[in-house]
This record gives sequence, C-alpha cells and structure tokens, in this order.
Amino acid sequence: MAPPSRQKRHHAAVVLAAFLLLLVAPPYTAAIGVNYGTKGDNLPPPAKVASFLTNRTRIDRVKLFDTNADMVRAFAGTGIALMVTAGNGDIPKLATKDGAAAWVSANVAPYYPATDISLVAVGNEIMATADKSLITSLVPAMRALKAALVAAGYPRIRVSTPHSLGILSVSEPPSASRFRDGFDRAVFAPMLEFHRQTRSPFMVNPYPYFGYNGDTLAYALARPNPGVPDPGTGITYTSMFEAQLDAVFSAMKKLGFGDVEIAVGETGWPSKAEDGQVGVSAAEAAEYNRYLIGEASAGSGTPLMPKRTFETYIFSLFNENLKPGPVAERNFGLFQADLTPVYDVGLMKDGVKTAPAPAPAAAQQTSAEEAGAPPESSKAAKKRDREASAPAETATAPASGDDDAAGPSPAGAPAATEGGSTAGDDKTTEEEGGGDAPAAAAAGDSSEPAAKTYQDGEGSTEKKPGTSPAPDGAASAAAADLLVPISSMLTVTAALSLPFHM
Repeated sequence: MAPPSRQKRHHAAVVLAAFLLLLVAPPYTAAIGVNYGTKGDNLPPPAKVASFLTNRTRIDRVKLFDTNADMVRAFAGTGIALMVTAGNGDIPKLATKDGAAAWVSANVAPYYPATDISLVAVGNEIMATADKSLITSLVPAMRALKAALVAAGYPRIRVSTPHSLGILSVSEPPSASRFRDGFDRAVFAPMLEFHRQTRSPFMVNPYPYFGYNGDTLAYALARPNPGVPDPGTGITYTSMFEAQLDAVFSAMKKLGFGDVEIAVGETGWPSKAEDGQVGVSAAEAAEYNRYLIGEASAGSGTPLMPKRTFETYIFSLFNENLKPGPVAERNFGLFQADLTPVYDVGLMKDGVKTAPAPAPAAAQQTSAEEAGAPPESSKAAKKRDREASAPAETATAPASGDDDAAGPSPAGAPAATEGGSTAGDDKTTEEEGGGDAPAAAAAGDSSEPAAKTYQDGEGSTEKKPGTSPAPDGAASAAAADLLVPISSMLTVTAALSLPFHM
C-alpha cells in the first residue's frame, strides 16, 4: 500500500486528469446492459420500454428471462442487442437435436435478425437447482442449441448459461478459488471447452451486495479502503467485485481455461431494504452502479485479468413490486414503473436526473486519507468493444455429474458467506414454465430469480454468520472524495488506465 503522501498525489492526479479530459472528451458512450424482468403489475408495455431505452438512455443491450414474443419483437430495429433465455424446464428437450432445432424455429427464427438476438442463455443458475437431470443435460443442451443455431443460419448468436458464485467451493482469497468438487471435471471442463470453441462467454452473477457486512461496506462498494490481501499473489484487493471476478478466473485457469471470456449476467445494489439495514439507500445503489459502469467500460480489467472488458448486465431495469422476498428484492431497479430514474448514474442521453441523493452516512464520517486507505483504482474510459467474430460449432462429448445441494449462504439482510467467501452462494430460482406475465408487460419471465436469497444444503433460508474479511482498519471512505463523479470520469482516455491501475 502506498504511503499517505503518495495516495494524496495519486488521487489528485486522477481527479485533475479526469477534469482536463472532460473538457475535450466526447460524451460517455460506454456499452452497458440491463436485466429486464416483469414481476410487476404496473410496468409499461414492452414497446414503450424498448422505445424509452433506445431514445432516452445509453443502454445498448438487454437481458430477458424468457422468450416472450411481445418483448422480443419490441426490440426489432432498435439496435439494442438482446439476450433471451430458454427456461430451465426446456433443457432436457434442448439436449436433443430435434428439440434444439424446434426451439430455434419457435423462439429465434420469427424475430432474427430484425431483433438483434446476440446470445441465448440456457436456463438460469442451473447448478444451484440440485436437479441432477438438469445438471447432466446442461452442457449437451448448450452444444445442441449452438449446432441448431448454426444449422439454421445464425452462427453469430452465442450460447451460454448464467451461474451464481455458489459454483465455487472456495472463493477467498481469489488465487485459491476452485470449482465445486465433482463438477470441476464433469461439468465445468467440458462447458469451458464449449465456450472456448464457440468464442462465447462463461457467464456469472457476482453480487457484492450479498457478500458484505458492516465492516466490509467500503470494500463492497469499491470506495477507498485498506484492502484485502491475497497471500497467493501479493495483490491487495480494494474491490469485492474485482475479487469475485478474479476468483472465477482462478477457478477457470486451474482447469486450463484462463483464456475464456467472462461475462457478468447479473449484478446490482438495491436502493431500499429493511429498516435499519446499513449500506442500502439510493446513494449506495447509485455509487455501486456508477462504479460498475466504469468497470464495464474502462478496459483496465482486474488485477488477474488486466485490460479486459466484461459484457455486463445490471440488475435490474425496474423496481418490480410483485417480487417475493425481502424489501430489497423489489428495489433493485434503475427505474420506477413510470420510467422515472430511481437515481442518476449517467445513463440518460438527455441528462434527465432525479434529485441528488444524500451522501451515504457511513461515507461522510471518514475520508480515505484519514483511514490510511489507498485510492480507488482509476478506470480509464474507452469504448467497449462490440461482439467480435462469429462462433464456430462444437463437437465435444456430453458431460455428467452428480449434484450435492446448493452451498450455504445467507438470506434477508446480506452478510458475508461462510468460510470467508465473498462470492455469495446460490440464489433460489423460480420453477420453470407457466409463469403468467403481468398484463401491462405481457411477459412471463419464467427463469427470473424469484429472490436473491440463498439456500444452505438443506434448502433452509436461515441466515449464516458473516465472516467476510474486513479490510485492515476498515473505515468507510468518503464518496465525496471523488471530486468528479464516476459517471463523468468514464471519458478519461485508455492511456490513463495503465499508470493508475494499482
């Protein structure tokens, strides 16, 4: 960690450089995605949503939790890249050639290419279901679906499947991370081989929100903090999000697949939770998502994956008033149902903002310099590269594996996961198929997570003790220390990222 005097000079240099570049740089144009769920009875119709996103926001990719016709059709001609989801219940049929071909014929062919379907997600967090049939069919379904897309003339549509970080048996420190025993070779090795051959991303859902406690709030929000050291690499992490991504990378690298791209299918922070819960307000939600947008667009990557960008989808588009579970579940949205921003993160084209949220109380108490903390990693701006070359068809053999139940983790108000893990374990998911859509949205997102609560091996939602390591001398740092808003600093050129990434 740099001495305080160097920290001050470094922080001042970052702010000054950002300010000077803001005078000449073009407006922020970074690519960012959002999860569009429909668990609400007051949501606008899909056509209105698609028009709003296209004309009023900088969001250029959307993830759906199903293939609802009205929603998919609404994005035709918008230029927004769409990820659609095959329901968990579809997976056994998708594992067959005829079933995959029929699914493509029904759910892709009627809309593509008018609607830019860029990726098909096969189910949602299948490894967390403890369903052996789904788990053993997952990789064969991904292979068969990709082959069916190629055969239908759609080779550029990628195939992946989102995972909770419960797929990791160890996630802290990141260098020690590994996949759960029994699944590493039986499921993840063939899955990663598929991703390598088809040039598609391994998709994870990292949530610092579900891994923080009162002592690790600054670390979870990537505020200036003393950091958490990784003895295996000598790296000191000041961002839980970066640590979570590097934990996934380390597990992949142990299997020989460190070259496979990683995408972030879901991550976010609620603007409201149970009364008295520390670290949850519109201010913290805006703070996290501004940081996330910077991570997605800067191109400086993580300590173990420098200069990488990550296709990223914020959870979520709307506050959804019918979502079950704790208060937070209904308050992850960037927008209210009337399309009013819940808070400003710089995504509106016309600069429309809500009233500025007050600075988080914890952040007002102590500055980073007073705490002796290093400055937040500077993320230089550069345009996020669009999807690259066309993927190729694969021909690897099916994999199988036996599942033990989902790993332990807390519910309700977030706390760190057991064993010092900051990963956050498996979230519960809804039953597949048959979910009726709200009339306003005309959609049934059958594979959307019902709640971001976790289950232990017995399916209990009992809260586990928080044991996430706190940064040494952890004291919350002032968000006000960043004299230039993070959303504005995204215009800093890529040349700045190398000297400032620490």
